[in-house]
Amino acid sequence: MSDSIDDRTHGATALGNAQAAAPADALHDASKPQTMSPAGTAESITTVYEKTDDKPLDGMDDDETGEELTKQITNIDDFEERPYGWLVVLGAFLVQVTSFGTATSWGVMQDYYEKIFGESQTLNLSFVGTIALICINVSAPLAQIIASLLGTRIAMAIGTICVTMGLITAGWATQIWHLYLSQGVLFGFGASIMYCSIMSIAPLWFNKRRGLALGVVTSGSGIGGLVLPFLMTAVNAKLGPGWTYRILGFVCFGCDVLATILVKPRVPVPRQRKKLSDIIQLEVLKNVNMMLFTVGSLVALFGYFIPYFFLPSYATYKNMDSTQGAALVAVSSACNFVGRILAGFTADYMGQLNTNILFTALGGLSSLLIWTFADSYGVLMAYSAIFGIFCGSYFALLSPILTQIVGFKKFPTALSILLIGNAISVFGPNIASAIESSVSSPPYFSYKMFSGAAYLLGALILCVLKLRINRNVFAKV
Repeated sequence: MSDSIDDRTHGATALGNAQAAAPADALHDASKPQTMSPAGTAESITTVYEKTDDKPLDGMDDDETGEELTKQITNIDDFEERPYGWLVVLGAFLVQVTSFGTATSWGVMQDYYEKIFGESQTLNLSFVGTIALICINVSAPLAQIIASLLGTRIAMAIGTICVTMGLITAGWATQIWHLYLSQGVLFGFGASIMYCSIMSIAPLWFNKRRGLALGVVTSGSGIGGLVLPFLMTAVNAKLGPGWTYRILGFVCFGCDVLATILVKPRVPVPRQRKKLSDIIQLEVLKNVNMMLFTVGSLVALFGYFIPYFFLPSYATYKNMDSTQGAALVAVSSACNFVGRILAGFTADYMGQLNTNILFTALGGLSSLLIWTFADSYGVLMAYSAIFGIFCGSYFALLSPILTQIVGFKKFPTALSILLIGNAISVFGPNIASAIESSVSSPPYFSYKMFSGAAYLLGALILCVLKLRINRNVFAKV
């Protein structure tokens, strides 16, 4: 068997052609029969590595140049893209609509509940969206364990049920802590399963157009943020919050069921049972570039959710009605949709990290230079559009950047660690609210400064990462 493996010039090339060229005994030990199942996630690539003697991609060490890493990535990407990959993109797109699209639309319901519970509960209400985002991120290792035990399709079915029930039960909430448990914990856990499943599968269907494909996938949250606020506002005005959540739950159910049918792996692999220690391999933290990307992204994300959470309330403060407040979130989400596709398209030519740095810096400047002076509906709309275009590049490019840094083998571990780190950043709105309530500045001034400064500081840290990978400022990274 070793001769057949050696005939392939590199282990990375064997990965790209695993389905077409690799013999069955290269994938598992014949003395230990395993059931083939469509796990097909990035973990499956680890399986191929573990069963061969070829050297895996361990990511870029400190003495490794960007050119050497590019050659390794090129070898792994040696496969032909298939049209079905775009159906996988469609399914993954729908998951983004129901997960982050719903999460970023919380500001509409927060504005409504502030009128019910009083503005003194603004901080407590902001934790509803925060808890949901924490659960989406922190549950990533558990979501991967469920997928490895039950298979991707069953895991996504479980996620669909949790998302749907989380929203429907939120319609019966009479206390804020009811929302914590329903839209926060239950919805967040289900969305985490769905998100981890698609992000482990969708990138592996593409090589030349991976950036564009992932840009389309992640733009789903922008479309969700565009459509859902208008739906929620209209239903809430006529039927109240109970039916708003129930209808939203059924919409998410339909989208997620279709996604569960469409999303499948490119290469079937043996089903594996993974422990938490198999997914969270702390040696990844020794990779300095990985840590720089994690910290830089975390800092920038502190400012991401602030406009989405507080623009409706800010519009109300400026004597605008709830429809106008919802329109601000919707326009920002629509531009987020365009911006993520633009980021993915640009990254295929300019480089993933370069594109992420540029978009992150422009997102921060928009908060500091436009939102700070926005007193009219027109200026607020302009800010919503510009911020929406540039604020979401991280979500579109995190997979290819992470793969570039650590390699396919350690991608699942790195993704889990990155998402756990992201859980810290979702406290951005709460930290900004605490600062706002403790200073004597004009209302909402702290939110504007905090969002802009977080993005610029994050972009600065990512610049350090770029220079570590390649000291040529104009290099495609």
